[in-house]
Amino acid sequence: MAGWRRRLEQWRHGARVQGRDVLELWLLPGLAALLPWWLGFRLLRALAHWRWLYRSPCEAALQAATAHGMVADARAWLHEHRLMMLVDHTDLFLARTRSDRWLRRHVDVQGHWQVQGQAALLVTFHWAAGMWAHRHARASGLNPHMLLARPTEGDYAARGVLRRYAQARARTVAQADGRPVIFVPGAMAPLRQAWQRGEQVMVVIDVPPDQVKLTAPQPVLGRRAHLPVGLPRLAVQQGLPVTVFTLGFDKRTGRRDLRLYPLGVGDDEQALCARIFGHFDQIVRERPACWHFWSVADRFFAERPEGLP
Repeated sequence: MAGWRRRLEQWRHGARVQGRDVLELWLLPGLAALLPWWLGFRLLRALAHWRWLYRSPCEAALQAATAHGMVADARAWLHEHRLMMLVDHTDLFLARTRSDRWLRRHVDVQGHWQVQGQAALLVTFHWAAGMWAHRHARASGLNPHMLLARPTEGDYAARGVLRRYAQARARTVAQADGRPVIFVPGAMAPLRQAWQRGEQVMVVIDVPPDQVKLTAPQPVLGRRAHLPVGLPRLAVQQGLPVTVFTLGFDKRTGRRDLRLYPLGVGDDEQALCARIFGHFDQIVRERPACWHFWSVADRFFAERPEGLP
């Protein structure tokens, strides 16, 4: 009897998780995407006041950001963080259903890519909602390949809805770029081939250090954060130009703000990393609630034993 009750409770828990994923990843963002953007964004702003949406990751993010002194008003911070997640999920549907006309109407652009027709590394961060940067890059004449971690079954244990969402997002990125995604591990040969063809590789570089082989400490929020440096090193070795980009949004109107920072070709790995992660430090300070990885921030800032990269 006890075993039967345990299985029933596990089933109920799984059903609740799956149901929440359907609502948070598909239904609410999909509904907002059906509406004219001015109205869809108003809906998202209202939904962002629902405290039970994305509750666990939002509470973990708030706790970590508070510990780092990046929260002035907890209620406002949570609203912005939840709004950021809603906008990011809605962009999956907008990118699949809107033309470049939407891009021209709703995205303000500062700067230029400056790497059309040449091999390059395009770097951004897990900050705000970046899907429309892919569309802008392609519309500007670039041919970018997105670098993504290859999903495994363990990543989505008992969460089939989340797995299908991740698959749909990877397909949408490839569609927006006009080039196939390059998956890690096994990326080195496709990376070199893309660069040999004069194409670009796009990476979201701020991944937890325990997920990559090569990291180095960088100053972030006045502390040492261990961040990946393998691709900047490769860019220096290959003589590739680097462009940093960020895509934020106005939390009152929903207008997007794409900022492009061409760094050129670097000849010093440490100097290049300092410039890349200087932009990261700046945007997290500017809009801390828009960083996606607050819930795992301790993995970046934990001290590493001597001898580890």
